[in-house]
Amino acid sequence: MSKEQKSLDTLRHSASHIMAAAVLELFPETKVAIGPSIEDGFYYDFDRSAPFTPEDLAKIEEKMKEIIKADEPFIRSTMPKEDAIKDFKAKGEKYKAEIASEIEDDEVSIYKSGSFTDLCRGPHVASTGEVRNFKLLSVAGAYWRGDSSREMLQRIYGTAFFTKQELEDYLKKAEEAQKRDHRKLGKELDLFSVNDAVGGGLILWHPKGALLRDIIETNWKKFHLDNDYELLMTPHIASEELFAISGHLQTYSENMYAPMEIEGKPYRVKPMNCPMHLMIYKTKLHSYRELPIKYAELGTVYRFEKSGVLHGLLRVRGFTQDDGHIIVQPELLEEEVITAFQMAINMLKMFGFEEYEIYLATRPEKKYVGEVENWNKAEASLENALKKTGYKYEVDAGGGAFYGPKIDIKIKDAIGRLWQCSTIQFDFNLPERFDIYYIDKEGKKARPYMIHRALMGSLERFIGVVLEHYAGALPLWLSPVQVAVANINENQFEYCKELLNSLKKEGIRAVFDDRNEKIGHKIRENAMQKIPYIAVVGDKEKDSASVAVRARGNKDLGVLKIEEFINLVQSANAPGIIL
Repeated sequence: MSKEQKSLDTLRHSASHIMAAAVLELFPETKVAIGPSIEDGFYYDFDRSAPFTPEDLAKIEEKMKEIIKADEPFIRSTMPKEDAIKDFKAKGEKYKAEIASEIEDDEVSIYKSGSFTDLCRGPHVASTGEVRNFKLLSVAGAYWRGDSSREMLQRIYGTAFFTKQELEDYLKKAEEAQKRDHRKLGKELDLFSVNDAVGGGLILWHPKGALLRDIIETNWKKFHLDNDYELLMTPHIASEELFAISGHLQTYSENMYAPMEIEGKPYRVKPMNCPMHLMIYKTKLHSYRELPIKYAELGTVYRFEKSGVLHGLLRVRGFTQDDGHIIVQPELLEEEVITAFQMAINMLKMFGFEEYEIYLATRPEKKYVGEVENWNKAEASLENALKKTGYKYEVDAGGGAFYGPKIDIKIKDAIGRLWQCSTIQFDFNLPERFDIYYIDKEGKKARPYMIHRALMGSLERFIGVVLEHYAGALPLWLSPVQVAVANINENQFEYCKELLNSLKKEGIRAVFDDRNEKIGHKIRENAMQKIPYIAVVGDKEKDSASVAVRARGNKDLGVLKIEEFINLVQSANAPGIIL
């Protein structure tokens, strides 16, 4: 974290304390929980019987301004932990008492500003007067400690910046982001839904959404076959024994679903695809001449996510990973990392992403497997590979997975937001656990290296990002419906049906809007569906074997012969072309 980010975090954390102080002044019956800074702002969790309303948020903001104007200093002190626990319990602040009881030190840190006192490690700005540019954003429910069996609290989100301009820029971007919210677009464009009867975090793909997925999956498979990958398919469940071998059962069980008993043996829905890929590798003996072996699978996995963090397509419980695993000789590691990296960049460019931030995540400080010497070698290989690509990168010290260092690629969307998608991970762990080997040039067993890589991350999340990037107006090649044919009246009905068939025969995804509605209404509704082309047919068009074409964005392309129109659509109907 940069000095600038640390400083901004301090400002935002201070803003959360000011908000808590304002809430307690306005609603003294409220109990406070925690109030950290987060990536884009801050929040504080409150226990209050009545829900906070938009009017309440406005009152809280005004009270915060009063506290800020008073310019009250943040004063740090310490006190014995036991005294702090007693003090918080006496005030009825059970959440603070619980937090204090879990602190290992004998003394705890207390911050006071005005009449508000909080259990807090800090740091804070010098006084409340420094927090001038802030805005409260929303209220959401949040279980205490993220535990659905605990109390449901109210979480008030806000943000703060050093300058008024930064705040205004952020709010403008947030407004634009709201318009682009993939959950809103998913409903408006009839792509997907989530149903409580099915379960939170489990996506129901509607016909157009399923078609969008199929378009992406088809291109993904071709892309991988063209790059010498072998496609795999593996089951959704496996014996618990498999995940004991991989170590997931021991280190990842809190994110796995409970076992199911089948013929007296415990099974689990899979949280990862990689153990099954290694079992496929182990079905036969491999020579160094075969390596690298590259496996790829669009494999659906299941991970337990608490309901409070579920978020449309971006955070789900069942998702499809675009998994790739490369089994490679140690001396070819660097070369294969470069190849995988370039594949990721090419895939992202295909979808119209041209700006990236790249990170080399190194060995965690405490929790990791393997020898430090091997970590150093792997990190050096990844770094050398990055240098050879010519892309700028930053080192994310300690950000590696417990089983190896990794390269992360974050893409920048149309409004400047960063999204973590592609990752290339080195793995010390699984080759050892599964005892995989190959026969080297001397005819001896040798341990290969293993690279995990994902180009999109998960298909669900990637689709969510793509929808927000394009605000639902997908490139022609990605659009589930590319052309809407619309007749003016019933006189053109048969002609439109023939036109529809002609378009479909040429591989163009088209629909016929034959509703008994005025043509203006049809055009507006199909435009709202963000369909790239609307082909309007009246008597003149029918008689001249043509169509009146409107392109997305209300662009009138005039009257075109059917063949001309088909050529127009086909010329832009290829991955990577952004219409």
